[in-house]
Order: sequence, then C-alpha cells, then structure tokens
Amino acid sequence: MSSPEEAPPFTLRQLSYLVAVAEAGTFTAAAERLHVSASALSLALDELERALGVQLTVRRRAHGVRLTAAGADTLRRARHLLRDAGELVGDAGGGSGVAGTVQLGCFPTLAPAVLPGLLTRFAAAHPRARVDFAEADQDVLTRRLRDGELDLALLYDHDLDPALATRRITSNTPYLLLPGSHRLAGRGPVRLRALADEPMVLFDLPPASAHLTTVLRAAGVAPWVAHRTTSVELARALVGAGLGWTVLAQRAPSGGTAAAQVGAVVEVALADDPPPLEVVLATARAVAPGPAARAFAEVAHDR
Repeated sequence: MSSPEEAPPFTLRQLSYLVAVAEAGTFTAAAERLHVSASALSLALDELERALGVQLTVRRRAHGVRLTAAGADTLRRARHLLRDAGELVGDAGGGSGVAGTVQLGCFPTLAPAVLPGLLTRFAAAHPRARVDFAEADQDVLTRRLRDGELDLALLYDHDLDPALATRRITSNTPYLLLPGSHRLAGRGPVRLRALADEPMVLFDLPPASAHLTTVLRAAGVAPWVAHRTTSVELARALVGAGLGWTVLAQRAPSGGTAAAQVGAVVEVALADDPPPLEVVLATARAVAPGPAARAFAEVAHDR
C-alpha cells in the first residue's frame, strides 16, 4: 500500500476521462467532448484499470460503454475527488468566499421561477464559485443525487426517496387556470366540481401530477381529460386556446408566456383549499456536500 507521501497510481486526468466516458456513453462522443483521440482515451482508461486492479468498463462494439459495478463505484468516488480538487485549486488562488462548482438539479417547472433569483444571489455572495444545473424529472434527479452526480436538487416534496435529506425552500399552492373568456374567469375562488363536466388539460409530469390527483380526489372530481402534456408552457397555451382548464402549482414567472399568443389565461384561486406543494432542496444522505454546495444551500434557505 502506498504511504501518505507517495503519489497515487492514477491521475486526475484519468479520472476525468472515466467521468466523460460514463456521461457520454461512447468513447467517440467522450473524445469529442474532451478534444482528444478515442485511442488516447481508451489507453488512459486501460492504465487506470491496471492502476486500480479492477475492470471499470465493458466495451461493446456498436453498443457503447457500460460500467461494471466496480466502475460505478469508482465513478462516484472520482466525481468527489475531482470536485474537491477543483475547490482546492480555487482556494489556493486566494480571495475570500468559497470556490468550486455546484452540480445542481432542478425539476423543470420550478426552474424558470426559482433558478434565476437563486443563481443571481449565489453569484453575488460567492463570485469565485459557479453553478452547473440540469433539468430533469424527479426520478432522474433522485438517481443522480444518490449516484453522486449532483450535489443538490430543487424538488417537490412528494413521495421522495428516504435516501434524500431535504430542506424546505418555499411552497406552491395549486390554482386553477382558465381561458380568459371562461364563464368563471374573474369571479373569485372556484370549486373544482363546477368544472367536472368540462374538458381538462392535464399537466402529466410526476410528482406534480400525483399531487394534483390527490387534490382532485379530495374535491370529489373525476376529470374529463381531453389533453395531456409534460410541458407546463403547452398546458397554459392549450388553456389559452380554449381547449380546457387545468390546475397548476407553479405560477408563471411573468405574463409573457406562449399562452398569450393564442389567447388569454386567467389564474383563479381554488375554493377547495388544496394543500400546498412544498419545494425543497435535497441532498443524498450518503453523500457529503462540499463547501460550495453547502454555501449554495445557505443562500437558497435565506431566499
């Protein structure tokens, strides 16, 4: 075994190549991203496997690259080592505040309303740090948190994996969205039963749609679903075109949406008093966040 003074038998470059191959899925795509040849990339991973004494990948012609169990474990550790190395370089550069990169996930409907303000405040508080964010559905974000690919994720607190630790950021109360010309538009809070016989546009992206199901069930409504979409912007546009009503949790960050191109929409409070949908910042319990991620969490909590 190497003593603490000895250099490890691998390099950070080799670890970064492993991460690139795992994310790209093929040597060719990873090589293009890294601006190296595929043969150089393959040789670097061969050397990494020899240094560690394990097989990290299964390379299948025309089917890309698959990580072995040892490869998946090494990938998780490599991401943390590379993150810590980046923060060490930033700290060595002097200056105050944290440095490094925060890998942040965000549920798509939360991103337009929540991310711009958070990113702006974090940049002002920690100018030497940066945030790389990715939008995905909640299952994908949960898996990426558990695998160590993400440091943090902004999620709805609905049926979350117990492997995640959460911190409340805000909450969104479901509301009714109607065409501007609808008979109930502008009349104050509306009960969902008043719309039971009219077509509905369902925003069908869990967990928002799962929460909506509980709201509809509590109101005693089995909706006539005329259209389904995983795009909140399309849902608003379909309602604006007079093709139905919908219930959403996240309000549009501004009035300038695609719905305005096909017709006005009106946001109406629900008289059914639906439970709010909590917005949380999640981390994996088994993965310790670095200084930059902890700093981002503090900024998010103080919003």
